[in-house]
Amino acid sequence: MRAIIFANGEFTDPQDAQSLLHPDDLIIAADGGNRHAWAAGVTPHVIIGDLDSLSPDEQDRVEMAGVQVIRFSPRKDETDLELALLHAVREGVTEIVILAALGGRLDQTLANLLLLSLPELDGLDVRIVEGPQTAFLIRNGRDECDELLIEGQPGDIVSLIPLGGDAVGVTADGLEWPLHEDTLRFGPARGVSNVLTAEQAHVHVRQGLLLCVVTHTSVRV
Repeated sequence: MRAIIFANGEFTDPQDAQSLLHPDDLIIAADGGNRHAWAAGVTPHVIIGDLDSLSPDEQDRVEMAGVQVIRFSPRKDETDLELALLHAVREGVTEIVILAALGGRLDQTLANLLLLSLPELDGLDVRIVEGPQTAFLIRNGRDECDELLIEGQPGDIVSLIPLGGDAVGVTADGLEWPLHEDTLRFGPARGVSNVLTAEQAHVHVRQGLLLCVVTHTSVRV
């Protein structure tokens, strides 16, 4: 099962988001992400958060639509997006696509990206999608078979950014600058702006975490 989570960041192209949706998706809105879901033409199954971003009229609309509302106190430790991710995990999803998670406040954008490293998401396919950009986490594998497949078109930009420390034993093929058991150090920008040379690349990291950002420079069909 796949979950689509609408966060409350910038959402500039609802029509583009519509093309990502499947009829059997679990639609979760993180508080004000409710507005983005409506703009994309879908009714959320669940709205979760402290609901401080919903106007009284929006709350009435949600109630009339029969949407499940899970309300938390504003004095909570988690962000609304974090609560939405944890709810999706409890629902047993295997794939999560997060929309409207970037833009606006820099602190929230960074926090949303770092949520990809939640231990509860280990083993799930979780991606932040923002127009032509897709961000996801590559975790260390137990052996060489635990590699991640990156798909796109030749010329697409691939950036590999270490999180929380050095990424050790990074091997990547299908890129203009391949890597073999390299170390990408936390801080320097060595892994930024690599380029796909084929429709697929494979990345494996022996120790550490890599944030992978793929920017599709060609039209996707």
